[in-house]
Amino acid sequence: MDFLESVFIVIGAGVMFSYLLKTITLLKVLFPKFWYILPMNFFTSMGEWAVVTGASEGVGRAYALQLAKHGMNVVIISRSIEKLKKTAEEIENTTGKTVQVLAADFTKDNVYEPIENALKDLNIGVLVNNVGILPTRIPCKLLDTDSLEQRFNEVINCNTKAMMQMCRIVLPGMEKREKGVILNVSSGMAVIPFPTYTLYTATKACVDTFSQGLQAEYKAKGIIIQVVTPFGISTQMSNYMKPNLITYTPEDFVQTSLAYLKAGDKTFGSISHTIIGWIVQMVPIQYFHTEKLQEKLIEFVKERSGSKTL
Repeated sequence: MDFLESVFIVIGAGVMFSYLLKTITLLKVLFPKFWYILPMNFFTSMGEWAVVTGASEGVGRAYALQLAKHGMNVVIISRSIEKLKKTAEEIENTTGKTVQVLAADFTKDNVYEPIENALKDLNIGVLVNNVGILPTRIPCKLLDTDSLEQRFNEVINCNTKAMMQMCRIVLPGMEKREKGVILNVSSGMAVIPFPTYTLYTATKACVDTFSQGLQAEYKAKGIIIQVVTPFGISTQMSNYMKPNLITYTPEDFVQTSLAYLKAGDKTFGSISHTIIGWIVQMVPIQYFHTEKLQEKLIEFVKERSGSKTL
């Protein structure tokens, strides 16, 4: 066997091994419950309580309900006390678990002392950082945003600072007990720089990198820290898009995303969103950055929301 033949054999073996790994990855995405089996008592084994931000409706509400169904008591935190009380009543009536409500406006700076005091004596096993806002209802170029400096503060406070502060509050107890789960909800749009959603996706990209760095720091302590990056979910933020093969109801998405809890430090949370994520990352980024596509996106969202203004 000459040298050139040996080189081709090594290259061929490398290609086959690469395709084998890709096949296994695909199978894990298609059949998460087979690959990432969670014991029935997994969540309650982490602790007695779950804490969910942005939990009065949508994805946060769905996480709180699903964790209560798994046997956890839940603390739900959001801005509207009326919506929180309604959600708490629904969860308690459905699951029989205890629900505490905390009203907090995460767009503000000084909201964490009351939260920290309320949580300090609880055995918290799961934290879901879900709260987040868009700068505007309709996507636009950065300088077209009304009250831009104010929106900077509100979006950064809500989308990134809230997540960091809640981790600061809850993580020490998890580290002491050497167990716990933190789920930080980002966005599939943050996988690339996304024009007309620049401020929003920049804050969500921060959620990605912060979460993955934090997981590297505390994985050895037995703590799972995962960033969840969904695409379409039918919520107020998406103008309640009609659910379909790629747009989930909050309840369906949360149920599927929890099946990927042991899939690594980052997940798209569902089969279809994983495929979309792969496609978005393969398409040349210049396509998403064309002026024409930006204009089409703005018009599409305006038409869908029935709005002509930001």
